[in-house]
Amino acid sequence: MKPSFSIITIQFQSQSSTMGIRFSSFRSNLTGSTLGELPESCVASIIGYMDPPQICQLATLNRAFRAASSADFVWESKLPPNYHLLLAKIFHHFPINLGKRDIYASLCRLNTIDDGTKKVWIDRATGKLCLAISANKGLSVLGVDDRRYWNYIITEESRFNTVAYLQHTWWFEVDGEVDFPFPAGTYSLFFRIHLGQAYKRFGRRVCNTEHVHGWDKKPVRFQLWTSDGQYVASQCFLKGTGNWTFYHAGDFTVEDGNSSTKVKFSMTQIDCTHTKGGLCLDSAFIYPSEFKKSKSFLNCS
Repeated sequence: MKPSFSIITIQFQSQSSTMGIRFSSFRSNLTGSTLGELPESCVASIIGYMDPPQICQLATLNRAFRAASSADFVWESKLPPNYHLLLAKIFHHFPINLGKRDIYASLCRLNTIDDGTKKVWIDRATGKLCLAISANKGLSVLGVDDRRYWNYIITEESRFNTVAYLQHTWWFEVDGEVDFPFPAGTYSLFFRIHLGQAYKRFGRRVCNTEHVHGWDKKPVRFQLWTSDGQYVASQCFLKGTGNWTFYHAGDFTVEDGNSSTKVKFSMTQIDCTHTKGGLCLDSAFIYPSEFKKSKSFLNCS
């Protein structure tokens, strides 16, 4: 027999395609004993429609909701379909007896892979996979070891605590490659760039633009290739100083999440009629393409 929901009032609110729950309706229509009498399976079925942050909030209501919020089948639906492959790729030794909620929490952390050159995590609210590749050893930067042109700068503004700073060059070229079992879906690749060098002065953040030049003369060219034959190219001018900007390099689609996808990408400005400089290169990011609408920091050009 299906449980009757006449004893409770649950009001779902749809805002920006996200299902929410109004906690006041619980408090005004339910007593503590009534909540405790709800079958755990019934509660679990309800909260299975919520997103992970809401499930964690509901877990604080009482013992029944706390127990239901730990149910494996609730969190199984939130995990990426190929999470077993992700665990094998990210963790060398992962406990096999962990519940699905703990697995979800582990994947939400900033997990470091490939000798510290990459970080991978799933977004807490959506369960979608994200990946970052450091400019320090993770990307191939032409001439980066020549201190006449490039320097590494330690900063708290990077997930990797280090960025590559270009003073000046004639030939600007950055290449990258990643081979990873991305869950099926469409992804966007970005370069995180800062024109000018940020630093702290008397506790305030300031930007040194002394070396910024050349980026307004010719556009930067972005290219992206995948192992299954996808290719995209675009170009734009780098502009603005003082803020980190995500420049969109291109999109790619993963059809089969049960196999690894190799992605190669590049960013170049090789017109040798002029020099360019004053650029901080943090890393390359791969995000689900829908984040371009939902994440305000992706202020890509």
